[in-house]
Amino acid sequence: MVDSFYKIEYKGDWTPGQELPQLSTQLDSVRAYQFEVHFVGLPSQVTNAHDLTLAAKQVSQIGFTVEDIEIHRVNDRVYYPGKPSPEEVTVTFDNLYMKNTASDLWNWFTTIYDPISGEVTSNAPPGADGAGQFKVNKMEIIQLDNSMTPHSAVELYGAYPKSWKTAEFNYATNEFHTIEVTFRYDFMSQFNL
Repeated sequence: MVDSFYKIEYKGDWTPGQELPQLSTQLDSVRAYQFEVHFVGLPSQVTNAHDLTLAAKQVSQIGFTVEDIEIHRVNDRVYYPGKPSPEEVTVTFDNLYMKNTASDLWNWFTTIYDPISGEVTSNAPPGADGAGQFKVNKMEIIQLDNSMTPHSAVELYGAYPKSWKTAEFNYATNEFHTIEVTFRYDFMSQFNL
């Protein structure tokens, strides 16, 4: 049955001037600010657990782009889908003391590049194929509805941190400190829960 603006029990017999109908919440939009970020299958030296949930202040747009193949035929021009490529996603995390946000994200970043030794992926533990394992199985951005129940999710597979930045240190501001991390991923999926 399709949801209507009014609850189903009032839809057919409500007449103006009588008791007011109750509004349906099934058609509410998903708020942009209600979400959680989960990492599943982190390298073992990043944190004690293999999964991590961190508070995030902002997540940039998440997307996948398919390049065009352009074909010329006399005076016509037609297009076919070409190579797909995932885009980068930037997440701004609240720098929380309890979760050791900065250190967990920094430990993960050093599995990609260790600025002290200058080595690339040397700190990553060996994977099944003998190569360094620095990607997570999946990075989930879970959207919550108006009752804070998971509504839908975007899953990014094979994600790893590409850049790590602290927020500006500024005495004049009254905001919480943040960590900004840009991630690259191989594949993505979006679905309703």
